[in-house]
Amino acid sequence: QKKGAQAAWVAGRAELKVAAGAQFGGESAVQQAPSTMVLPTGTDTQRAFERVIRDAQDSICAQIAAADGGATFHEDAWVREGGGGGISRVLQNGNIFEKAGVNVSVVYGDMPQEALAAATGRGVDRAGKALAPGERVPFFAAGISSVMHPRNPHCPTMHFNYRYFETQNGVWWFGGGTDITPCYVDAADMKHFHGTYKDVCDKYGDHLFPELKKWADDYFLIAHRGETRGMGGIFFDDKNDWHPARHTEFAKDCLAAVVPAYVPILQKNRHKEVTEEQKRWQQLRRGRYVEFNLVYDRGTTFGLKTNGRTESILMSLPETARWEYCHEPAAGTPEAEAMDCYRNPRDWA
Repeated sequence: QKKGAQAAWVAGRAELKVAAGAQFGGESAVQQAPSTMVLPTGTDTQRAFERVIRDAQDSICAQIAAADGGATFHEDAWVREGGGGGISRVLQNGNIFEKAGVNVSVVYGDMPQEALAAATGRGVDRAGKALAPGERVPFFAAGISSVMHPRNPHCPTMHFNYRYFETQNGVWWFGGGTDITPCYVDAADMKHFHGTYKDVCDKYGDHLFPELKKWADDYFLIAHRGETRGMGGIFFDDKNDWHPARHTEFAKDCLAAVVPAYVPILQKNRHKEVTEEQKRWQQLRRGRYVEFNLVYDRGTTFGLKTNGRTESILMSLPETARWEYCHEPAAGTPEAEAMDCYRNPRDWA
């Protein structure tokens, strides 16, 4: 696989030199995305992963729109002058959702070293060789990313992202995960969500869910607040310890679990009555969501550092949020119970 990836990169270098040395930026809208955004010289793994994420985008968007019942997804297809393109789909002003987005991108070219450092916890050693100061890194990246913000504070926000990276010299890795961000604690809902992903992980080994659950708790920490963004899920990065086909299949299984893990929670809670105080708490928690995404999230940082499509990158942010000076929920309230979960992650499954 590594030799094949390296050969493909060498063979495709001329194709990568599209528009000013295949540098970042310069998206152009197109009527319809091409059937594949992978180069003719692309690897089998690139093609297989693209198929998985594009199929998942179609399936998840169809099921989420059906569950919402009040709005449909608007689609923007685009191509990058540096190489590749993407499909952004956003549902707004629905019955359940204020905003829900599911984006797919397949991009390639040359990236600066700081972009590679943002894309992976391992940093620039993922380039596959020692880099001279200022040297750019040929790369391929494909991924699907989604954030869904419901109206009702009793319906959690949900996020998922699955991605595949290659750099020249045959270095490759996978990353991703699915996590949930409730404003209020419902132990049965959290058991259902986490249990659904435990079932997926258990197919790949009993050790996997505890490992990825802990990884999520650590990754989604808002360090300057001392609390997590939400109530966890699974997360992984820099993974290449399986055959690429097994990693791809795991991502496929995780994506297939998104709707069964999430939609039953929405249907259970979507019609609950909402007080002004509950809506205020939701807005405050959305403020924390914004803080994490703009300060710590690797996908956001990678996109902004590489002059990616801004509307797609910031799709993850809620339409509205709130910050109050030194806010702390009153002891004994449902809000305080939720805050305890953010500060002390629990094992829900």
